[in-house]
Amino acid sequence: MDETEQLRALMEADRWIDRVSSQREHLAEMAELATLEVELRRFAKDLQEAKAAQTPVRDAYEVAQHDTERLSNRARDLEKRLTSLTANARELAAIHTELEHVRQLLSGAEDVELGLLIDVEPLDDAVSLIKAQAQPGLVRRGELQATIAGLQTTLNEEIASLSAARVSRADALSPELLARYQAVMSRLGVTGAAQVEAGRCDGCRMALSPLDVDRWKAQAPGTFMACPECGRLLLP
Repeated sequence: MDETEQLRALMEADRWIDRVSSQREHLAEMAELATLEVELRRFAKDLQEAKAAQTPVRDAYEVAQHDTERLSNRARDLEKRLTSLTANARELAAIHTELEHVRQLLSGAEDVELGLLIDVEPLDDAVSLIKAQAQPGLVRRGELQATIAGLQTTLNEEIASLSAARVSRADALSPELLARYQAVMSRLGVTGAAQVEAGRCDGCRMALSPLDVDRWKAQAPGTFMACPECGRLLLP
């Protein structure tokens, strides 16, 4: 294999590495995941707002429930005392008076609890609805993340294999030619060489002038003219 073909082999190796690297960073699943993340952030914002409306009402409802339960228990205790206590008329009257008072408080507490229940139910439903709507997206996000991780592992292995093969192709070049190639690649990325196709450098896609085309065609074997625009070594 002459030096032109060796240089071409290195260029193709670097282009393949770039293609696979680009594929790794631009997976279709990554685009879907990015779109999904926007949707999930919207659900998170909606859920935060729904909970902000729900929390104070639910807290008040739970306090009302506790008050109702406390008064209900007190009323039951007083009723038991009325039926089981052997006391004088004054003590019985006091218990009866307290029981009536507790019953009045209980009735008011139950009204408050019912009113808060009516208020909190649609707020609970709103929170539950948002969670239900977001759930398929959360499941899909997990699936996408697992798929992306698997694909990137496979592509990383391919890049490692291509990079190992590139070493032998780079070693096949003379030190001087490899130095020229690497200098251009370090500056431009992807590769340090390009082919001329229909009078254009396929690295920067710029058309060569007729004079440059003549110079390129006339170059001696084993010498490589640099693209006047990007500096890549031009191959036939």
